[in-house]
Amino acid sequence: MPIHSLYGGEPVSRESIAACLIVQNEEERLADALSSVAFCDEIIVVDGGSTDRTRAIAEAAGATVLLNPWPGYAAQRNFAIDNARADWILELDADERVSNALRASIEELLEGAPAECDLALFALRNQFLGRAIGPAAKYPAYRARLFRRGAYRHDESRSVHEGIQARARPLILKGDLEHLLASSLRESLIDVWRYARLESGRVDPPRRISSAARAILVRPAAKYAYRTLIDQGWRDGWRGLLKIALDCASDALVWILALTAPQARARGVPSSSADQHFGRHHAGVPKVIAICDASARAPVLDWLERLAAAGVDAALITEGQPGDEPAADGSSSTARRASWRPNGVELVPLKRLGPISLLRALDVEDQIRSIDAVVVVGRRVACARRLAPRSIWPRAGGIRVGMSAAQVSKIIAARRAQRASGAGLEAAQVGGSA
Repeated sequence: MPIHSLYGGEPVSRESIAACLIVQNEEERLADALSSVAFCDEIIVVDGGSTDRTRAIAEAAGATVLLNPWPGYAAQRNFAIDNARADWILELDADERVSNALRASIEELLEGAPAECDLALFALRNQFLGRAIGPAAKYPAYRARLFRRGAYRHDESRSVHEGIQARARPLILKGDLEHLLASSLRESLIDVWRYARLESGRVDPPRRISSAARAILVRPAAKYAYRTLIDQGWRDGWRGLLKIALDCASDALVWILALTAPQARARGVPSSSADQHFGRHHAGVPKVIAICDASARAPVLDWLERLAAAGVDAALITEGQPGDEPAADGSSSTARRASWRPNGVELVPLKRLGPISLLRALDVEDQIRSIDAVVVVGRRVACARRLAPRSIWPRAGGIRVGMSAAQVSKIIAARRAQRASGAGLEAAQVGGSA
């Protein structure tokens, strides 16, 4: 199906695209990254002060090379965006490569993107210790790296979670962005340390022993169990188990460093609680997910269609035809859906509403855009509800099938305001996604 058909708009002539990379001392990996974006009309490379051949390699590839002393991830990305001139921005790191399939999807988008489409997501396929991994790295792990110039900017108050947050349901492209996560255990450990050191300067240390124990011991242990069993990270073998262990250790290390070196917090930078640290921002139109079996689909879908017509990002997870459920690595039609959208409602068909398949479908939906509310019709999903972290299964908070879009939006707006103000949260509260 042509991309413009999914939005109902008219296609335009081919638009231009700029690849934007921020780098520092990347002489070993940069050339392959630049080769993968050679199809772009413009390549912007912002160097933070390399002492190796990074700038020479970028210049030899025909890139526009700009020197900007390192101001932080978000600020450096914004600097690159500000120096681009093309219609679309494609953000890339030196350890990432655009696959042939993703390149074809991007080219199709440039040929037929309607004016109302300003953001596209694509899957991130991590290469860890010499092999691609899937569930252990939460594949498809959608990334918002392709957007119209001027439509989005990065949040400079965040040290590492500076990614773009979609304001409405984005387009999902086929093809993977290949990420060379780590080629050795030593490199993996260095990455864990760097991430934890950056984030520890942005969080408030736990004030009580019980809170510290939850942050350092309980939550990482629960996260390891969830990602190993529910996300089925065990399918990636020892590499997957090691990747999950390193992620959990990094979370614990953030709070250990926050406790032992509180003076390292960056000056003038707002700190955050555990919930804000591990969670994501909610932005743009409300997002409501409904879950029901096939017998209740018609009335629920009718309600969601009314919400969608009023501008709500609405999706329905329901029983569908065999073969529509997520595959073991998350790469099925559920993860690459963009075809079954009656009147603006995203339909996510599962073979059956089992706890694991349901939780994984919710996780993919949350990767696409943060979920504001999940409304359940029927009692068949009670087990999954108990297992789900609140980040992917926020409680409905009074939202019911049949409510008007205005009522739904009012409830969600109040909840977002409460979350933003931190009302009812202690600085050391342990929450967020698994």
